[in-house]
Amino acid sequence: MHLSDLQSKDIVNVNDGKKVGRIIDCDVSLDGKINFLIIEEKRGLSNILNKDVTTSISFNQIKKIGTDVILVDL
Repeated sequence: MHLSDLQSKDIVNVNDGKKVGRIIDCDVSLDGKINFLIIEEKRGLSNILNKDVTTSISFNQIKKIGTDVILVDL
């Protein structure tokens, strides 16, 4: 699986069912393992006022990668 495959999926928090945002980048260790995904948070008023609203999700917070969605525990 490529990062571009992950970028096309919706990211949903399993605790409240809300969309978190979309993957814009990732941090990879020297041995090739993904440390965390960098997420651009869902568009809203805060994103209009502050264009760099990002958060990171560690790879162990990912609960399931499906065909259309990535479920995360935040």
